[in-house]
Amino acid sequence: MNPGKVIPKELQLSHLRDARERIAPFVVTTPSVRWHSGLLPGLLPPGTEVWAKLELFQKAGTFKPRGAMNTLLRLEPDVRERGVTAVSAGNHAIATAYCAKTLGVSAKVFMPKFAKAYRIEKARALGASVTLCETQSEMFERASALQEHEGLTFIHPFEGVGTLQGTASVGLEIAEQIPALDAMILPIGGGGLAGGVAAALKQIWPSIRIYGVEPEGANTMSMSIEQGKTIQRESVSSIADSLCPPRTEPFSFSVCRDLLNEVVLVDDAMLRRAMSLILADLNLAVEPAAAATIAALMGPLKDELAGVRVGTICCGTNIAFEDFQSLIAEVEIS
Repeated sequence: MNPGKVIPKELQLSHLRDARERIAPFVVTTPSVRWHSGLLPGLLPPGTEVWAKLELFQKAGTFKPRGAMNTLLRLEPDVRERGVTAVSAGNHAIATAYCAKTLGVSAKVFMPKFAKAYRIEKARALGASVTLCETQSEMFERASALQEHEGLTFIHPFEGVGTLQGTASVGLEIAEQIPALDAMILPIGGGGLAGGVAAALKQIWPSIRIYGVEPEGANTMSMSIEQGKTIQRESVSSIADSLCPPRTEPFSFSVCRDLLNEVVLVDDAMLRRAMSLILADLNLAVEPAAAATIAALMGPLKDELAGVRVGTICCGTNIAFEDFQSLIAEVEIS
């Protein structure tokens, strides 16, 4: 945490605990496990103790319903009943569809035409009306039109108090499940997960070091922190498509800027290697974004976190198995 910075009042522990209680009927408490065997311990310096939060077992396959559900439940009933809209390449669309179906409201989501068929069909199977768009600008424009003309509420994929309060429940669970951590590694797309979890853990374990990890081809948060402001990029690229928003937003950016000790980068080869290792050690097939924290631990943070107790997170598994197999083909772990 940067000196002189304070956690926003909306993210104080009392508010985070209220949000956790609010969403509790609609999400599951996911397990955390000690990574005590397999290939990973032998690839790290002696004494490094690794824990993994298995958030891929969450409803809808990722952490996303925590923030989306909290945002929905904070709405006045008459506003919520009008329905919601969202834009997403996959995970947030699926989460919004799940939350809307659970609460009995409509969801109209806009996804890019290049989105994976697996994710498109999963959102539709959960009852969302899915429209495929040519560009990101088109997605946002059409969602904005629904807000204006039909009164739908826009559920942002990573920005806003409600989102970070919801994702902070991951951090509250970690603190109950794991002995006090020296460090926690969190994936960063727009910063909704990293900001929420960091806010929770920094208040419970003030001395913890929080590291964010981004793909090299989508280091939007790193660039924002370096420039001291939110930014918009023309293009981003990584196999971890759910970590590829081309812009940062004010609230999530400010929380990540103030609470993260460092943001490191990993390339696609490192993500593939981590995916393969997670399959070998835990028998879990995860999407690339869910391998980012292990990729960072085996790469840029390996020596820095030597001999400490470190937390990682497998944040999602919305990937078709044939796509997973293709990504890890011919990967060598050692």
